[in-house]
Amino acid sequence: MSDSLKPRLVSLSHRKLPLTPFGCQWIPCSNRFVCLGTGSGAPSRGIIGVYGTTSGEIRDVHTIEHPTAFRCGTFGATSLQQRHLATGDFDGNLHIWNLEGSEAPLYSVKAHREIINCIDGVGGLGIGQGAPEIVTGSRDGTVKVWDSRQKDLPVANMEPAVGFNRRDCWTVAFGHACTPWARCVCAGYDNGDIKLFDLRNMEVQWETNVKSGVCCVEFDRKDTSLNKMVATTLEGRVHIFNMQKYHTIKSYTSRSEKPYKFTAWTVRHLPQNRNIFITSGGTGCLHLWKYNESSTLLERTDHERDDKDSTTITLLNTISVSSQPIGSLDWNTDKQGLCISASFDHSVHILIIADQQAAWQLE
Repeated sequence: MSDSLKPRLVSLSHRKLPLTPFGCQWIPCSNRFVCLGTGSGAPSRGIIGVYGTTSGEIRDVHTIEHPTAFRCGTFGATSLQQRHLATGDFDGNLHIWNLEGSEAPLYSVKAHREIINCIDGVGGLGIGQGAPEIVTGSRDGTVKVWDSRQKDLPVANMEPAVGFNRRDCWTVAFGHACTPWARCVCAGYDNGDIKLFDLRNMEVQWETNVKSGVCCVEFDRKDTSLNKMVATTLEGRVHIFNMQKYHTIKSYTSRSEKPYKFTAWTVRHLPQNRNIFITSGGTGCLHLWKYNESSTLLERTDHERDDKDSTTITLLNTISVSSQPIGSLDWNTDKQGLCISASFDHSVHILIIADQQAAWQLE
């Protein structure tokens, strides 16, 4: 395919923020988004900034301040009618906020002993079957699942056994929410461990180590049977796991790319096309990728067969939008190809995929 037909990431608008953003999220079914993090000054305060877009410009809508800095947030466990934001902060607190109401949280719980590094939701927004739940991962080494209808106590608590080291959990993601009773959580840790927890049977279903701290994990879809999963790491690698191809000795088939010299911070799959995903790097670059799937059946013996996975990914295009790391990304679920990114230079960018047909048809 010629360069002229390649899909491009185009920056539509950007602005400086009055906070260091650790997370950004589109507010479902709207042209607004939130950026959350910490304000300047000492002691650091938490800020949730609500912003809107009008005629290509980003404008202020509303600001919520909190005594403790925010680290992460998700809309994944809320309904489309309520659109409540769940957040984790540096003191280990889980809060749920009504962005249209008062500045006091609707729900609060001391979820962890230390900072909540990561959060994800499922069962809300019409995505995934089963109860609306929130998963949090912390520096204290625990991964916990919460239901806001149940006060103070988690639905599930995954932590190391007594005597084992507690690794810093950097990322969590829900998956396999395809029936009311089937659901899993994937967690990545600072030592390179990736663990897949089966919430139905409360056991570790699978684990591996990618030899570098895991910054982000995400399934290509939360509400389907396990298909693909991507993990980004501290050393700049992007690992792609084919969760449909499991070997009792070799585990899930996987591939690895190293598009960044420094940290690969995050990954997000396009909601309207599970074969497209975007990653961000420590040098302020975004990379747009596409899965290319093909597999052949390899005969081993008359009684043994194994799938030889030849899944690959194609780099569609890149764009540099900042001189600092891009720590968070989010796709818009209503406008295909519309993306938001927040970087540590206090900037937020709105981007879109141009020439989208080229991306979808690229072989």
